[in-house]
Amino acid sequence: QVQLVDSGGGLVRAGGSLRLTCAASGGTFSSYVMGWFRQAPGKEREFVAAISRGGGATTYPDSVKGRFTISRDNAKNMVFLQMNSLKLEDTAVYYCAAARLQTAMTHGICDYWGQGTQVTVSS
Repeated sequence: QVQLVDSGGGLVRAGGSLRLTCAASGGTFSSYVMGWFRQAPGKEREFVAAISRGGGATTYPDSVKGRFTISRDNAKNMVFLQMNSLKLEDTAVYYCAAARLQTAMTHGICDYWGQGTQVTVSS
């Protein structure tokens, strides 16, 4: 059983930056593909980023590509999401997730989820 704890959300002005952190415990962290999703009020959950087990490969949708960067530290069992040039439409609850397969991750079929952290971008 893996536990994921998300943190780092907050209120930021458009154009600003935030760094989200996900701390994992209770499992073999390096055996999981890690990712981030977000869900805004009244909208479906959206895939934001994924990183391979070793950290050598990343995947992003066009909506965040070039602005968001996912990274991981397998020694510390942590994954990060650096968000730059934030836009109003980035406002959402952001969730860390773990999956055994890359294809499962990008389709939102994940084995474990964090509790979420709120990101609010203001004008």
